[in-house]
Amino acid sequence: MHIRYEGHSCFIIEGSKKLLFDPMPIEDPASADADLTLISHAHADHIGEVPERFSLTAAVHELSGYLKSLGVQTIGMNIGGSVEWEGITIRMVPALHSSSIRQQDGTSLYMGQACGFVVEMDGHVIYYAGDTGIFSDMKLLRELYHPDIAILPAGGRYTMGPEECMIAAQWVGAKTVIPMHVNTFPEIEQDIAAFKRAVELTTPMHVEIMQPGGSLELP
Repeated sequence: MHIRYEGHSCFIIEGSKKLLFDPMPIEDPASADADLTLISHAHADHIGEVPERFSLTAAVHELSGYLKSLGVQTIGMNIGGSVEWEGITIRMVPALHSSSIRQQDGTSLYMGQACGFVVEMDGHVIYYAGDTGIFSDMKLLRELYHPDIAILPAGGRYTMGPEECMIAAQWVGAKTVIPMHVNTFPEIEQDIAAFKRAVELTTPMHVEIMQPGGSLELP
């Protein structure tokens, strides 16, 4: 399995299928040629400028309906639900965050609850948290799904910061933790190297700090 980090919170995970998570900052998501796009919530720094160019897309019910109105083929889901698709299991799990689209008149249109995903593919279980604060039910993800990769936000201000992310990582219990939604712009700058040192000194987990364009191969 191959994980490529595109920047901010955008990842391409490729194994038996090619999955695209939160396509911003990809200028044209169609260029990623993904089999399935997964959207955690509707904020502009995750959904990008051209959602009508998404491939088949998994999203929460309200956002799924909006994307359908743009001509996108969708898999509508909700928190706690799961879908078996092309040999892959996709579970929609909670996230503590808001979700809306900014309209031309400056008002916001509610797009349902933000979410995370637990995806099982090719023998790996990947927890993609989306934008979220820390919440104690993250412990249940470990008990229920046993993820081996956890992709967690760590930038603070709009999501949990490094301190909360470290606790969340221990609760989730994945062997490998990949920070995201950090150091993209000044408001979410953090010393992510210090986070890596703290996690690896106090737990058996490994923190993989990925740079935009960087890749990680999983056996």
